Amino acid sequence: MTTFLRKPMLRPAAKPWPRMSVLEQRRTITAYLFLVPAFAFLIVFLFIPLFQVIYYSFTDYDLLTAPTWVGLENYQKLFQDDLFWKSLFHSFIYLAVTPILIVLSITLAIIVNRPLRGVYLFRALYYIPVVISAVAIGMIFNFVFSEPSGLINGALRQTHIIDKPIHFLTDPKYILYSIMSVTVWRGIGYYMVMFLAGLQAIPEELYEAAAIDGANRWQQHLHITVPSLRPVITFVAVISSIAALRAFDEIFILTNGTGGLLDSGLTSIFYLYRQAFRFLNIGYAAAIAVVFTAITMIFSLINLHFLEGKN
Repeated sequence: MTTFLRKPMLRPAAKPWPRMSVLEQRRTITAYLFLVPAFAFLIVFLFIPLFQVIYYSFTDYDLLTAPTWVGLENYQKLFQDDLFWKSLFHSFIYLAVTPILIVLSITLAIIVNRPLRGVYLFRALYYIPVVISAVAIGMIFNFVFSEPSGLINGALRQTHIIDKPIHFLTDPKYILYSIMSVTVWRGIGYYMVMFLAGLQAIPEELYEAAAIDGANRWQQHLHITVPSLRPVITFVAVISSIAALRAFDEIFILTNGTGGLLDSGLTSIFYLYRQAFRFLNIGYAAAIAVVFTAITMIFSLINLHFLEGKN
């Protein structure tokens, strides 16, 4: 009987970690030194406040006395708070501005992407709402929505479309949607610029080839423009959704800091503000912030995964 002896397999010796030259070491140290200010900024203005908010969410704190540890009491109160769930429901209704903004911004970007005389002036005009202060926007739309002689009510009554004025900012049925329209008006120019940059990166030869094949302008935009803009659409969808969930300025100004009649314009961010700075329930407001931040992150990840899956 023959016995076969196998030689033990020798693993190749691990390569020694390459030693960096003095010049490479200096470059690495220099790179890290440039990162230190940004990292310090994140620690001071992001991580420390984040951990403080999480800590305060487990305490009873009113800014006037030292925090008192209460454990999960704030969270138990929060999940039984009907007003919180109402504000959260309004926040998710507010997300309807995202698809409206995407459609209108793409349409506007296509319009101003043409080589027309004075097109740069129109681009600047459409971007103006982005740089106008929230206070000025509130004054403008208080006039637009006012009754009975505001801009919209006056126009509708002059054309005999309505007989009685619409109470945009005092009727609970209209308050939230009126504020959402302001958010759309304010953000359309900002996202238009992003889509305009994406449009200008699409080769013109694609449209010429499609035109030769008999595609009209609508078909060209449907089969060339939209697929080419999908990365930009994904980015805009995520950031506009986050912006919609944390909308505050328009609500505060157009409802005079009340959240609207019967809390009809109350969103989670505005409810957080009310608890923290009006009632001084800092611990409870911190619990709202933690829960709402977690919900926003989960929604953003789902949104990003869903949109990237189509790219």
